[in-house]
Amino acid sequence: MPLGYMRMTLIGIALAALAAPAAAADSSAMAGDVMRINNGWAHIRYQVRDKNAQYNQLAALEKEAHQVTVKYPGKAEPLLWEGIVVSEEAARASTLKQLGLATRARDILAQAYAINPKVADGGAAMSLGVLYYKVPGWPIGFGSTAKAQRYFQEALAEDPRGLDNNFFFGDFLSQEGHKAAAKQYLQRALQAPANPDRPVWDAGRRAEVKALLAKL
Repeated sequence: MPLGYMRMTLIGIALAALAAPAAAADSSAMAGDVMRINNGWAHIRYQVRDKNAQYNQLAALEKEAHQVTVKYPGKAEPLLWEGIVVSEEAARASTLKQLGLATRARDILAQAYAINPKVADGGAAMSLGVLYYKVPGWPIGFGSTAKAQRYFQEALAEDPRGLDNNFFFGDFLSQEGHKAAAKQYLQRALQAPANPDRPVWDAGRRAEVKALLAKL
C-alpha cells in the first residue's frame, strides 16, 4: 500500500472517529428537543382544562415545534411532533380554522412519513390515520375511511402492542360500528407496557381508553 494512501486512510478513520461522538451528541440533542415538545403537548392536552387556553398554548407550542424542525432538517421525528401539535390545534380551533389546520397537519405528517414511514413505532402512519378518519370527506374535507384504515394497519404492523396504535384503531372501529372488534383493540391498548418517560401522556391516554370502553 502506498504511504500516501495509507496516511489518507488513517486520516479518514480518525475523522470518522471524531464525527461519531458529534453525531451521537446531535442525536441526543434532537431527542431532548423532541421530548420537550412531546411533554408540552401532553401537558396541554391532559392538564389544561380550558379549551381556549389549550388552543392558545398549542399555537405557541407549534412555533416551538417548527423551530425544532428547522433545527434538524430532513429528520422525521421533529416533523412528526410538529404535525401532532398542529393536529391537536385543529381539534381545538374554531370551525373556520379547523380544516386549514388539519390540512397543514396532514402535509407535515406526510413529510415525516415520506422520510421514514416507521418513525416512532408507526407514529406518523397512526397520526395520518387519525386525521383521515376525523376530518370529513369530500366535498367538505380530505377524510377517507379507506386511507385511515390503511395507515392504521401500517402502524399496527410496526407496533402491534402500542397504546396509541390500538386506542385510535379501536376508536376508528367503534365509529365505523364495529363495537366488538373495537373492544378487542381497546383492551389490547390497556395491556401496553407503561411508559415511565411519558407519564402524563401514558396516564391520560389510558383514561381515554377506559372511558371509551365504558361507553361501548
